Amino acid sequence: MLPKQGQKLTIFIGEQDKHGSKPLYEWIVTQAKDQGLAGATVTRGIEGFGAKSRLHSAKILMLSEDLPIKIEIIDIPEKIEKFLQTVDQTIKDGLATVENVNIRFYRAQKPEK
Repeated sequence: MLPKQGQKLTIFIGEQDKHGSKPLYEWIVTQAKDQGLAGATVTRGIEGFGAKSRLHSAKILMLSEDLPIKIEIIDIPEKIEKFLQTVDQTIKDGLATVENVNIRFYRAQKPEK
């Protein structure tokens, strides 16, 4: 169970960013799971730019192999802060934001017997 008040960590990176030979977004999600965070979602963007102002797009004429990736994780503030300490030094290019969120529900359907 999660309390009614939590935080959402959003991390923006590039699709081609790596941690060793593994995609960075996969490593981040694995770390979140290993640390017992409530859940993580990875979304692949179709267009965007970041600190270097280089446009990344899925348009056919400028097909990028480094599309934007957004990772969202929601949990209690203490777990989010501890997780940030784990990933902060690993992310070389990107952006991380933390927002307070109101959690309406967090549940999984029980399997039928």
